[in-house]
Amino acid sequence: MSKLRAFGAFWYDFVIGDDWVVPVGIVFGLAGTYGLHHAGVTAWWLLPLVLVVLLPVSLSRAVSGPLLPRRTRARRTPPASPHTPQGH
Repeated sequence: MSKLRAFGAFWYDFVIGDDWVVPVGIVFGLAGTYGLHHAGVTAWWLLPLVLVVLLPVSLSRAVSGPLLPRRTRARRTPPASPHTPQGH
């Protein structure tokens, strides 16, 4: 089971990496291209447009700060140890 888990972890890290926005954007771009094609619209231009938009968003999130906000977990303070004297 650990080999299967390592295989899955590799592919998750390879596809998702540090920024989930790019793979999700590409999936939406592919789905949009598929939808436009089946509607009879020439749709070759949609995926390059999606990539032109995603590149600066991804670079901005990696370098200076997010154009799109990242979800962050709230910091929790650990409970006090029962062996620590209180108020002394």
